[in-house]
Amino acid sequence: MIYFTGDTHFADPRVLRIDRRPFPDMVSHDVTLIRNWNEIVGPRDDIWHLGDVMSFRGGDCDQLLSMLNGRKHLIIGNNDPLTTAEATGWASVQHYKEMTLDDHLLILCHYPFRTWNKMGKKSINLHGHSHGRLKPLPRQYDVGVDAQGLRPVSLDALLSTKRRL
Repeated sequence: MIYFTGDTHFADPRVLRIDRRPFPDMVSHDVTLIRNWNEIVGPRDDIWHLGDVMSFRGGDCDQLLSMLNGRKHLIIGNNDPLTTAEATGWASVQHYKEMTLDDHLLILCHYPFRTWNKMGKKSINLHGHSHGRLKPLPRQYDVGVDAQGLRPVSLDALLSTKRRL
């Protein structure tokens, strides 16, 4: 299986205030996000994290990644320090990725686009960054935890939502 997520912001207390995540403290936040991730993503699954993984004050990114199931791929976000991007626990690291999954061309970036490659041919833009606050365009999905019930999501789950292709 392949899953997508973003904007976890592990160890970043700003998300409790700015994004109004329902946790009394960062320990509860981080433990819940790790548990939710591991309930969905298996050790052999691939997961694409579309940026803003953790605060630079959060400690060792490789230690965090070792607690999370799956082969992890990073699409770098605006809040990802070099210590995150250079962690050895990533299977791949890039700013942008195009991939085909289940006959769908996916355009992956931390940022949502107004237009993207092969948009007119029904390609799909997966992004983070907007924390569920941006009105999406057709075939555009925010995979960040704020928009996805604090959990990673599969393409099938995204496509089965009210906004159909």
